[in-house]
Amino acid sequence: MFQTLKNAWNMPELRKKILYTLFILLIFRFGSCIPVPFINTELLATYFEQSQVAGSMLGYLDMFTGGGLSNATIFAMSITPYINASIILQLLTVAIPALERMVKEGGEEGRKRIASWTRYVAVVLGLLQGFSYYALLRSNGFLSNTSVLAAAAIILTFTAGTALIMWLGEHITQNGIGNGISIILFAGIVSRGPSLIRTLYNLFKQGGGSIISALLMIVIGLAVVVFIVFMSNAERRIPVQYAKRVVGRKMYGGQSTHLPIKVNASGVMPIIFASSILSLPQTVSMFWQPAAGTVGWHVLNLFSQSNPFYIIVYGLLILAFAYFYASIQFNPIEISNNLKKNGGFIPGFRPGKPTSDFITKALGKVTFVGAIFLGIVAILPLIVGAISPNLSNVALGGTSVIIVVGVALDTVKQLEAQMLMRHHKGFLE
Repeated sequence: MFQTLKNAWNMPELRKKILYTLFILLIFRFGSCIPVPFINTELLATYFEQSQVAGSMLGYLDMFTGGGLSNATIFAMSITPYINASIILQLLTVAIPALERMVKEGGEEGRKRIASWTRYVAVVLGLLQGFSYYALLRSNGFLSNTSVLAAAAIILTFTAGTALIMWLGEHITQNGIGNGISIILFAGIVSRGPSLIRTLYNLFKQGGGSIISALLMIVIGLAVVVFIVFMSNAERRIPVQYAKRVVGRKMYGGQSTHLPIKVNASGVMPIIFASSILSLPQTVSMFWQPAAGTVGWHVLNLFSQSNPFYIIVYGLLILAFAYFYASIQFNPIEISNNLKKNGGFIPGFRPGKPTSDFITKALGKVTFVGAIFLGIVAILPLIVGAISPNLSNVALGGTSVIIVVGVALDTVKQLEAQMLMRHHKGFLE
């Protein structure tokens, strides 16, 4: 990875893209330090340091925002409304045939229209989430001014921050390196690294933990990273044989190749999408806090991260989104038709429907393995946090690690692909 970054830095075009991405991330980090007016940030930070908040969904969202939520900065809501808007539009695209035709047949124009609608929906969701966060601040006495103008200023500032992050992410995708939304999530999570280390240190200091147990946790963490890298690069290769054909005096085909199906083809998106959906009940609880013992209280309590119901639903959503993304990225019928047109076939299967059925079955098995992998890495830390409340804040590290590692691997692969396109001699050697 470091060699790839070094080779990319030596290329003027890629160096400009890297510097552009770093500049955008610098703007993001500056925005994560600018507080919104009329909010007592000291009381709010103390509130987020409490154990019942640190391991909850609020603590989870605070991790995504790089501490912006606990400090009530202009980027307090981060990219969450945009992610939720993307989920809604993608599901609607699959459910509504007219939208699906617009994407497939409209080409670039259709994709631009869907992207524009996603932005509008993100702004609407940003207003709703900004209002819910304002309600949480007001109900807990964190506001220095409760007037209507102050409320409008706070909500609109939160929404404007979301729109600005959305704009920054799109510019990273267009002019920088990697997927802009993922890169911003990566930066927010990495910025919380020192805080997580300090939490671990205080935990061992107060609990009298030994050096051996600390080293054991470090070894387990490194093993998890290695496991994530291995599974992210794993793939099933379906052999493909091309028949020989004579065109004029030349013979074409006859070579053997393979059709790669990645075990974790969807990357970290199932976890991000599942987390965003399960954050909605927590958003509702910000402005609606039912009395203890009522039906509403029981329903919202089900979505606590230490609740078994939440953990089960989280795993099922990860599984569902893994299959959803696999179905978007792979079309077995289209792949089978392309193989047939080019004179290719999978040994042991006739071209056409038998080939597409085999690819569908292989894709289902590989996707299931990838979904189980994502579920294990994301859910095990939550189980640890539910068993040991002292580790509830540390438990958030499971999801953050897989996002950080996944985004880093995808970004490095994009760098390698761009260097290959430019026939960079140092990389090819």
